[in-house]
Amino acid sequence: MDDGAGGAGEGAPTGGSEGSTEVLVVTGMSGAGRSTVADRLEDLGWYVVDNLPPQMLSALAGLAARARRGLPRVAVVLDVRGQEFFPEVQSALEELRDRGIVVRVLFLEASDEALVRRFESVRRPHPLQGEGRILDGIRAERDLVAALRGGADLLVDTSSLNVHELGARVGDVFGEAGRPRLRVTVMSFGFKYGIPVDADHVADVRFLPNPYWEPSLRAQTGRDEGVRDFVLRQEGAVEWLDRYVAALEPVVAGYRREHRGFVTVAVGCTGGKHRSVALSEQLARRLSGADVRARVVHRDLGRE
Repeated sequence: MDDGAGGAGEGAPTGGSEGSTEVLVVTGMSGAGRSTVADRLEDLGWYVVDNLPPQMLSALAGLAARARRGLPRVAVVLDVRGQEFFPEVQSALEELRDRGIVVRVLFLEASDEALVRRFESVRRPHPLQGEGRILDGIRAERDLVAALRGGADLLVDTSSLNVHELGARVGDVFGEAGRPRLRVTVMSFGFKYGIPVDADHVADVRFLPNPYWEPSLRAQTGRDEGVRDFVLRQEGAVEWLDRYVAALEPVVAGYRREHRGFVTVAVGCTGGKHRSVALSEQLARRLSGADVRARVVHRDLGRE
């Protein structure tokens, strides 16, 4: 574990105030990857508690702050296994925030098809399935967690991620010690494959000419110099970048004031290969700074 007490010698008082402890609540759909996330967080030095009743969140945060060596980063996995306790999650989170504790919520999402496939592969019932089908349990769970999903700081769709990819995503977002910068994921995508469900902001760059219709550029991607230069010299491309970055500046500042740690900006073109890829790279470069860590994900690149 990281030492959050700082310089305490033998017999020194236990360190840390409640405000120095960061609590990450890991929740979401059953089968969406909570166990994978919990294991990866432990590898990264987080103190992880699985299936904790929400009523005990306050006590856990207090114990973490008073621990001898300090527990600056605590992750709590909450899910519908404790059905009678789960509705109290929201009030428990509000109580922690009222005490000045930094609380963030990571919500793991996946499509119905992906969840059904995962439950069938392990031959286990959904915890809310009862006498019905797996899909009945999934739909009941979606209703139960809807409010928590809507208020999540970070929403991750694991439908197309394997355990290694999900673990890498967790490491990228939660691997740094200390006070995290705002983490911005700029995601390129193709509209023909659907808008990303975990996007906080969506931009459409199909107003620019498509390099696909240039024979010499068709096989290339927005990562290649030829395509990038083609896109950036189109009328309106640089202007869009300038104005979109300016429009995001007050949003980023607001997220930091509200202690929100994560945001996903999705940039879409037709197939997610040329325009959105090139402009996502440029957008991430412009957004990166002392208080912002921007990363690029090309969701649909190579899919065609």
